[in-house]
Amino acid sequence: MTVIDVAIVGVGKIARDQHIPAIAGSGAFRLAATVSRTGVAGTPNFDTVEALLAARPDIPAISFCTPPQVRYRGARAALEAGRHVMLEKPPGASLSEVHALEALAATKGVALQATWHSRHAASVAAAKAWLAGREVRAVRIDWKEDVRVWHPGQRWIWEAGGLGVFDPAINAFSILTEILPVPVHVTAAELHFPENCDTPIAGEVRMAGPAGERVVADLDFLYEGDPLWRQVIETDAGTLTLDQGGAIMTVGGTQQGEAWHTPGITGEYPALYARFAELIAAGARDVDLRPMVLVADAFTLGRRLSAPAFVDPASAR
Repeated sequence: MTVIDVAIVGVGKIARDQHIPAIAGSGAFRLAATVSRTGVAGTPNFDTVEALLAARPDIPAISFCTPPQVRYRGARAALEAGRHVMLEKPPGASLSEVHALEALAATKGVALQATWHSRHAASVAAAKAWLAGREVRAVRIDWKEDVRVWHPGQRWIWEAGGLGVFDPAINAFSILTEILPVPVHVTAAELHFPENCDTPIAGEVRMAGPAGERVVADLDFLYEGDPLWRQVIETDAGTLTLDQGGAIMTVGGTQQGEAWHTPGITGEYPALYARFAELIAAGARDVDLRPMVLVADAFTLGRRLSAPAFVDPASAR
């Protein structure tokens, strides 16, 4: 197997926690360069994407882990240069940006992957298979975690385009749109915006399906303790529950598959890079924007409610 050299743009928490270990454990990729203020020891680092592209025409693949607000220009430059591109979730600051990147990638005949890591959680495929052909009646989503634990000091989340509570909640929506046998659309939302933030810190989103299927998502970015990443799906054949972000599946209270005890992300990013290798081999695109559409519609339809100012202890230090 030919090993593909890949560069990472943006060496922050998600790159260090997930992307770099996934690449190191992959037989398909080798970390060849970075674009970052800090870089990775022993790996060539560049100040800009443009400098990387000019100096390293031998690197065919670039993985973008920067905040979504600053990603478009670099991703476009990479595609223009004929490089294959992976986009960390959310894939851009707006739908129009990602549509433009997808069109450019198709024109250039290169791979583009808009990643949704939660779709690769341990029980998501099994849940999709169990729901196929069954009548979904209602879905309850609880997606709650503590931003101070999972995203300490990341101010970009609270700036326009950073999504706020939808940065984690889009993971729930990526699972929802993958496993449900019917499409759903947002009908209403209530979003709580801290007085010093451009994005919400909590909220409730309501959705509906074509036959009256009901979905309610309760979202909280200040939830203390172990994260609550759960979807409960009522069907004509019983209730399916996906817990711990899609790692654990139960049907009628009986667990299916192996036990999973540690909250977090396990095995999802290696699956993303395996998929990226497939797309590169085929020169294909994998850009499913349904999760991002639900978020955009929640912003469009959501009532804006005031919340106390958010103070991040990590930023205050």
